[in-house]
Amino acid sequence: MARINQSYLLLTSGYLFPEIGRRVATFSERNPEAQLIRLGIGDVVLPLPESVREAMHRAIDELGTEEGFRGYGPEQGYEFLREAIAEHEFAPRGVDISPDEIFVSDGAKCDSGNIQEIFATSARVAVPDPVYPVYVDTNVMAGRSGAADASGAYEGLVYMPCREENGFLPEPPDGPVDLVYLCFPNNPTGEVASMEELARWVAYARECGAILLFDAAYEAYISDSQIPHSIFEVPGARECAIEFRSFSKTAGFTGVRCAFVVIPRELMGSDVDGRPVEIWSLWHRRQTTKFNGASYPVQVGAAACYSERGRTEIRANVAYYMENARIIREALGRTGLRVYGTVNAPYAWVKTPDGVSSWDLFDQLLENAHVVGTPGAGFGASGEGFLRLSAFAKRDRVEEAMVRISKTLGS
Repeated sequence: MARINQSYLLLTSGYLFPEIGRRVATFSERNPEAQLIRLGIGDVVLPLPESVREAMHRAIDELGTEEGFRGYGPEQGYEFLREAIAEHEFAPRGVDISPDEIFVSDGAKCDSGNIQEIFATSARVAVPDPVYPVYVDTNVMAGRSGAADASGAYEGLVYMPCREENGFLPEPPDGPVDLVYLCFPNNPTGEVASMEELARWVAYARECGAILLFDAAYEAYISDSQIPHSIFEVPGARECAIEFRSFSKTAGFTGVRCAFVVIPRELMGSDVDGRPVEIWSLWHRRQTTKFNGASYPVQVGAAACYSERGRTEIRANVAYYMENARIIREALGRTGLRVYGTVNAPYAWVKTPDGVSSWDLFDQLLENAHVVGTPGAGFGASGEGFLRLSAFAKRDRVEEAMVRISKTLGS
């Protein structure tokens, strides 16, 4: 028989969201009449902005002509989109990013998992705890960990606890590491990092030679004008950081798929002999070998997000979800639950009642309120005692969910 990658056998139980799906499917089979409200997986519900749809229709029509047909596009992304990203995402914040340093892809989830394969299997990796599971699981798959302990923590990975007492902000490790995953606004906690806090991370990375893998997929939801939207707003970050962005949660591209990675030319790693190696070149080689680029109509649609009308439509969608977040925060607060997030991110990080575990509260809300959340323990050991609720839902469903939860919790 063909030998398999043994590291896959180290993965615990199953990816978080399929496990949620399994429990929900079991419940639905037993209760076919139940009207479930899903506030678990962070999937958008509003339609694609009209300006995006119109642009994609035009692109499809263009491909239907002899003159406008296109085959394979550039693996790094069409120049018109990379120029628009540099002009609208970074230049207004005083950040100098060249279109050549932007790599368009089919999703930040793919990018945050794929990026680690250009680094050594022996690379030491630090992750916040709790954290988006993809960061951990893809490194386990790559062979950078040992087995998981009873709490689900993998031997060989460096965990940075994010708890109430430290404001859910990870502290730099005591010693040097090679890679550090950071996510702000954070998924799952919804917390953000100030300029001073990000500057600490840049200083740490430059001192020990680490590379920061900065996930900014939710930056459009930041409402506090003092909070950075990009790691590259911090001086010195170009020498130590990679940034991931996505059109999924801003423009509703979860089903369309488009994102991008920013890799500055100054960013260096080292080979086995300690000689500097340009990270940009390695990622460019990886993408041109394994990726044929996001589709032309999708990239045209993404570029339309930066039109005046597109920006207005996206701001309206973001405001809709953040109003949902406010409703969740205030309604749960009236039940006596402690709620974090919801101000600069579309997630509520809800502290469970005393003595109730994350999965117990998940099951309680599923069984009694017919509301689906995401147990915090699924994001890491430090997520135990919390439940994540997503604001990505229709308004009437959010309001109904809050009524059901309030009744279930006896308020």
